[in-house]
Amino acid sequence: MAEGKTALVTGGAGFIGSHLVDRLLTLEYRVVIVDNLSTGKLKNLNPAATFHHTDITHPTVNDVFQREQPDLVFHLAAQTSVNRSTKDPINDGEINVNGTLRVLEAARRHGIEKFIYSSTGGALYGDPEVDPCPDDHPVKPLAPYGMSKYLGEQYLEFYHRLHRLNYTCLRYGNVYGPRQDPLGEAGVVAIFSLAMLEGRQPEIFGDGEQERDFVNVEDVVEANIRAVDKGNGLAMNIGTGQRISINRIFELLKGIIGYKWGPLHRPARLGDVSQISLENARAAKELGWTAQVDLEEGLRRTVEYFRRTAHTAR
Repeated sequence: MAEGKTALVTGGAGFIGSHLVDRLLTLEYRVVIVDNLSTGKLKNLNPAATFHHTDITHPTVNDVFQREQPDLVFHLAAQTSVNRSTKDPINDGEINVNGTLRVLEAARRHGIEKFIYSSTGGALYGDPEVDPCPDDHPVKPLAPYGMSKYLGEQYLEFYHRLHRLNYTCLRYGNVYGPRQDPLGEAGVVAIFSLAMLEGRQPEIFGDGEQERDFVNVEDVVEANIRAVDKGNGLAMNIGTGQRISINRIFELLKGIIGYKWGPLHRPARLGDVSQISLENARAAKELGWTAQVDLEEGLRRTVEYFRRTAHTAR
């Protein structure tokens, strides 16, 4: 598949990005990582990849394209916290809109073959009118994060019309798995796992009956790989089509870990969607993709990762 091609991965030291880098290397791509390490971690970097410590909002991004001449771009670098976006929407827009535009413009100048954009399904549609939420559901974000990611999609479609830039947008559900940051504000599986393993009480915001579509990082990576030569000019959901409550995730992890206490309940947060699952009909048709990792098995793998690495999480 690769045949000497170069893939540039923004956010390649992060949770999803580092898994994607590993997979691309196994497929014999030459891989270039752009990451400012604000949330990405040095320990996630694959030494077989070329690393540029720079920010997508900085003009040096174009210098990286000039030097490395990528064939493909996987754009994962982003501000990903719904809660943080409501507190600081300007910073959210600076990273997710202006940063994406800077990467897009560099891609256009250097004639890349395909731009694969990591978007959000979980925060894009608001509280959907249909369950599971279809790919063509009206976009009604409840938080600046969903809005900024959608503006990135709109810029991609614009660059496609104006400059014939080829792209695919992948709208993820709630992605979970090894390497997710357990100390941030997003990623309930990672946060709960580390708290339980350390004997602390995990916090649940609201009553915990909020329902999400939890999709494993391995399935998300597979969707990215399939989008290299499929799904051109389209946006599509990447989810399981199943709703799972935060309380249910807590109980499943409690059983896997052997945790004996209950959660601490905090007030609900502004911008949080109450219920959503994502229909993946377009991904199934265009990419031949469906989620493969069973939730409980995926949770076990995630817990085992944190058992091994809990001492380095802080």
